[in-house]
Amino acid sequence: MADLMSHFAAAVERVPDRTAIVDGKGRQISFQDLQSRAQQLAGQWQDKDIQPGDRVLMAMPVNSDMYASLAALWSLGATIVLPEPAMSLAGLRHAASTTKPKAFCAAGAYSLLKFLVPNLWTLPLLTPGEGRGTPTVHEVQPDDTALISFTSGTTGQPKAIPRSHAFLMAQHDAIAPLLDSNNAERDLVAFPVFTLINLAAGRTSVLPNWRLSKLARLSPAQLENWLQAQKITRALIPPSLCEKLVQSGNTGPLHTVFTGGGPVFPNLVEALRTRHRLSVVCVYGSTEAEPIAHLDALDISEEDHNGMASGKGLLVGYPVPDITLRIRDNEIQVAGAHVNEGYLDPIHSKQNKIKKGDVIWHRTGDAGTLDDDGRLWLWGQIGSEIEVASGMLFPFAIEVAAQQWPGVDRCAFVDSKAGPTLCVQGSPDHLEDWSKSALGFGVPNVISVDDIPMDKRHASKVDRAKLKRILET
Repeated sequence: MADLMSHFAAAVERVPDRTAIVDGKGRQISFQDLQSRAQQLAGQWQDKDIQPGDRVLMAMPVNSDMYASLAALWSLGATIVLPEPAMSLAGLRHAASTTKPKAFCAAGAYSLLKFLVPNLWTLPLLTPGEGRGTPTVHEVQPDDTALISFTSGTTGQPKAIPRSHAFLMAQHDAIAPLLDSNNAERDLVAFPVFTLINLAAGRTSVLPNWRLSKLARLSPAQLENWLQAQKITRALIPPSLCEKLVQSGNTGPLHTVFTGGGPVFPNLVEALRTRHRLSVVCVYGSTEAEPIAHLDALDISEEDHNGMASGKGLLVGYPVPDITLRIRDNEIQVAGAHVNEGYLDPIHSKQNKIKKGDVIWHRTGDAGTLDDDGRLWLWGQIGSEIEVASGMLFPFAIEVAAQQWPGVDRCAFVDSKAGPTLCVQGSPDHLEDWSKSALGFGVPNVISVDDIPMDKRHASKVDRAKLKRILET
């Protein structure tokens, strides 16, 4: 069976001396060295009796050893459990109680977390040390569970998502054409799944030299220096980092940005194109289905810009070839080989999956529509629509438009005590103009706020629940 491990092995044979990973300290690890490290760790952990099917909870810095550990555990047939990083210790506790792992894999200070989570106290600790012996490589089967990850938890407790080796390979097949290039690219990668795709493709991934959970501390100058120092040619980053990129100066050989993990507003796309003359590709997807659709900025017409400015929503492009997409009661639903079929908890599957014959549809929870050309437009989350003077209004209908108004840095449409309200973070000198424009959408209230809270995972989605709590105080 073709899987990510076999693709990685083929890449090692093809380009053994090429840099596979540049870590946050600038250390370069070749494909051959990464494979050797994975084999060392597999030998070490086989001696600790890790068996095929064992669940291993992992808490490690995002560095080359993390990817070597993934490869090592997969070669032993283990299932890796990745907690939701944005939840910190609470996410680790939730993952431990939900999946009941057989071992805990951690490095450095992360190893101390074992003593803070009672479910981990009696488990063997796997730390990346010096391996010994020759590990017995387990031949994985397509339906073997490769890893268990979690949703972001923005709409409730994070849900555990089992991913088989066949699923990861299908995800690779869906993403790989998007990243394909005839050039020797050096990709700055902020999404671990794209690093896995690059390892399978024999392409260099440069990891961030900042903590992904502390994006607010990253200055545009630090981002600029990292881009220049590592000769980055492409960046795979969330919109929050794109905003810092716009503020950066000389970005060196960078020529393309792939961005997703939150709404990518047209004003941000245009800023990237005009400020640094970058090619921009917007990718829409979810934890359960990545990718769903993508959009090259060059394909956004003047008519599309006008549509987004007048309340049509956010254009995200054509669905990817490997996915089937339908709209039911305004909700976007998808099916395909790289769409997960269920959750660890059957109750979550019952709530979020629809089975029709042999097809399992995933309910994204996102509202939207397909235009006459078959392109997808987003409106916001199902249930986020608010009744205004002109009818029911979804957030993106006004937010995408408002992002293009003078003086607006960020905005969010919510229902407050005062009624339907557009909260705007930006220059309050424009408040009167914002209010006049909002009335055209039937929105009676516009307020200026100092800061709009964002999600903890990518700092790219409005935390509407937190914003409403702030407004109520």
